[in-house]
Amino acid sequence: MRRTVRTRVRRFGEDGLQDARADALAGEEPLEVRLDGEQFTVTMRTPGDDVELIAGFLLSEGIVRDWAQIRRIDFAAGIDPDGTRNLNVARVSLEPGTWDPEVYRARQVYTSSACGICGTASIEAVQRSSAFPILLDAMSEDGPVAAPLVRSRVLLGLPDSLREEQTLFGSTGGVHAAGLFRLVREEGAGEGGPEAGVARRAVLLAVREDVGRHNAVDKVIGWALHQGLLPLTDTVLQVSGRASFELVQKASMAGIPVLSAVSAPSGLAVDLGREQGITVVGFNRGTRFNAYSHHERIV
Repeated sequence: MRRTVRTRVRRFGEDGLQDARADALAGEEPLEVRLDGEQFTVTMRTPGDDVELIAGFLLSEGIVRDWAQIRRIDFAAGIDPDGTRNLNVARVSLEPGTWDPEVYRARQVYTSSACGICGTASIEAVQRSSAFPILLDAMSEDGPVAAPLVRSRVLLGLPDSLREEQTLFGSTGGVHAAGLFRLVREEGAGEGGPEAGVARRAVLLAVREDVGRHNAVDKVIGWALHQGLLPLTDTVLQVSGRASFELVQKASMAGIPVLSAVSAPSGLAVDLGREQGITVVGFNRGTRFNAYSHHERIV
């Protein structure tokens, strides 16, 4: 129920007040994460899938790389002054030696729903080293060829597939979405020919929604971490907004080779995509898209 909030709204047109009615808004609440007794971060998010959100965030920060490193995530500390439980404080226990608190001591503790790296204290701390580097597998006349290979029409179909699953957006119009798709190669299709090994369809694995686009991505990769699917070698991450630096970095941390967005990427996002071997796709709106890095994956 906390994923949406009911409110009264008055609609106006050119001639003034038209009517008054009930409306649904996306929920937004703070989530404080305490890591092995240390206050680690506070992020604004849409309640729901919070265990996945925390796990994905820890992966994005380079703290964990495997679900087995997380011993417990406990929400019992989230209590309002009147004694009711709000589930907005998470105490996370990690396996001994998983992280060094001193390394992360300089991190500020507040992250808004608009920015996933706002709490990072220095430019040097922004970029993380992935435990799942994305490799360029073969060579062609034009240089390294990145795997996996995927048909362009498969990528063009992803925004519509994602939109069909955006139930929270359908009721509020106020959240971002991230969808993780598995690329599937049909057996025998193009065998021995120029399209051998090319993915001809994509299967939806998970969709998550949140007021913060970075939170939606953290929830998706946190789900994959819990399922033991990392690295996400043969997948595409489709997002409903723009492709920012932080989203490319999160894809890199999970080993995702393709990031597709319905809006534009930033210059830094494209630079990181080129550096990390990620195909960054922008303006994917069902009929055409732009490939900004490692376009050789697309056939």
